[in-house]
Amino acid sequence: MGRKSIVINLSAEEREYLETQTRARTIQAQTVNRARILLLKAEGCPINEIADKVGINRKSVMLCLNKYAEGGVENALFDAPGRGRNAEITDDEKAWIINIACQKPIDFGYAAETWTYAKLTSHINKNAEAAGFTRLSTIHKSTVHSILDEAEIKPFRIKYYCENRDPDFESKMHNVLLVYKQLSMQFDKNGQFIPWEEDKQAIHMLSYDEKPGIQATATTSPDLLPDENHSTISRDYEYKRLGTVSLLAGIDLQTGEAIPLISETHNSKDSIEFLKVLDSKYPKGDKIRLVLDNLKVHTSEVTRKYLSTVPGRFEFVFTPKHGSWLNMIEGFFSKMTKQMLRGIRVKTKEELKERIYKYFDEINEEPVIFHWKYNLDDIDVSEEVIVDTLSAKKSS
Repeated sequence: MGRKSIVINLSAEEREYLETQTRARTIQAQTVNRARILLLKAEGCPINEIADKVGINRKSVMLCLNKYAEGGVENALFDAPGRGRNAEITDDEKAWIINIACQKPIDFGYAAETWTYAKLTSHINKNAEAAGFTRLSTIHKSTVHSILDEAEIKPFRIKYYCENRDPDFESKMHNVLLVYKQLSMQFDKNGQFIPWEEDKQAIHMLSYDEKPGIQATATTSPDLLPDENHSTISRDYEYKRLGTVSLLAGIDLQTGEAIPLISETHNSKDSIEFLKVLDSKYPKGDKIRLVLDNLKVHTSEVTRKYLSTVPGRFEFVFTPKHGSWLNMIEGFFSKMTKQMLRGIRVKTKEELKERIYKYFDEINEEPVIFHWKYNLDDIDVSEEVIVDTLSAKKSS
């Protein structure tokens, strides 16, 4: 005689509980499958049909139904306590998820550079079973988010840093700071510059750099100024490009005077023109010491040829590569961008030049002397500053 078929009659509460289990994304896959078996059987589905729909063999379906017959819903869903229940998400499973998140999508054949939670979860769902983590095939992205958040992993963000590619970074930085330390000794306690002694050669110290690619842009319609109905300037989104200019500038670290030169180009000839401006500005016989970066235009053959015509006049103190923050004029450029260049609109490129020069005139009406304070305590002022005249050197 045939064995009596198991009949399942679920209460409304049991049915709701089982449906909740099938929608869960943080429990074992086998628990989800067992909940589906009970629901399908309650609807009257045959054993073979249940096995096909759930994707398991007939024997596993029968085992689940027998456990239900023996002890009800909870007994069918979960293994006996003596056998032990695994954690919802094991450490190995978490480690596998984190390992994937710490790689780029392109490493798995995708086009994206960084993960989104949706894309990462989709990849986990598709590859979990093959990796031996079957339950993760139904994990929800909110769970992935929680796992990565707990591990403090943010695979969707890129944090930029600057690789130190200058083997002489420390020595060059020390040299620049030595200049600033010795410069600070030339001011009294009231911040007044102490003039050079008559029997000593004067050294004028400047912080120098270029700001290329300043865009001259024009509005396509007049700006609408603030009125009783509008609290801000209103401007048409469209604009017209008029070209770019390059600003070469130096800050006299002893007087605070800002010295500009605007050019249509950005090359060695422009750098030489600025050196000529300085040469004509300061008394003959004095030294002009510049803190600047080691850009090619500062060490080119044409620059060295010019320096050879004014021997002993200029001394270069180079900042290390990726050490532009050591050059005090960078702060001036930042201030200039905020105060004058941001949002600027002009009718011609010449107007842009005139307004830049006007800005320098305004600054020089009340010059500000820049003082470097960071990390100077360990600098020995008795050391000698390593300068470079370049006149007898080959271009690096």
